Amino acid sequence: MPRNSVYKIVFAGPVGAGKTTAISSISDIEVVSTEAAASDDVKLLKAKTTVAMDYGLMKLDSGDQVRLYGAPGQKRFDFMWDILSENALGLVLLIRANAPDPLEDLRTYAEEFRPLIDKTALVVGVTHFEQVDARMRFRISDEIARLGLPPVAMDTDARDRVHVATLVRTLIYSIDPFGASAV
Repeated sequence: MPRNSVYKIVFAGPVGAGKTTAISSISDIEVVSTEAAASDDVKLLKAKTTVAMDYGLMKLDSGDQVRLYGAPGQKRFDFMWDILSENALGLVLLIRANAPDPLEDLRTYAEEFRPLIDKTALVVGVTHFEQVDARMRFRISDEIARLGLPPVAMDTDARDRVHVATLVRTLIYSIDPFGASAV
């Protein structure tokens, strides 16, 4: 009897991009979260922030599982980025379109996670897209191309299970074209 596959995917991006929300919207188990009261400038964006990781699990129709790990968005917790990236099969990078400088956020997180991206797969979800001019999505896509990243970016509502499942399906498809059909 064949063993079921287990995929490990990391969600990364700046504070407020929707990592915890995305994992919560798609997880088939209660999400394990390490949120704490926000301090410094982060408290201007939200009351709580992830300080170690979020963990969720998607169970696929095939019996396979996708383990979902959310990395903290603050640079001071970047030691967790390497830990969470270990043995990951891909990265979902969430970029908040309504951030003060989403292109700089994209450059920063792409550089920080470049070792993982170069070894695996990447999909970029552009969150809060409805709050900005539609041209921002094209500017983000242009920057992805300029950085030499895989050209997979899509508008994403982190609260919407279908949107997040599409990100995960796209990522898995880029890793294993036959594994995505069960998502």
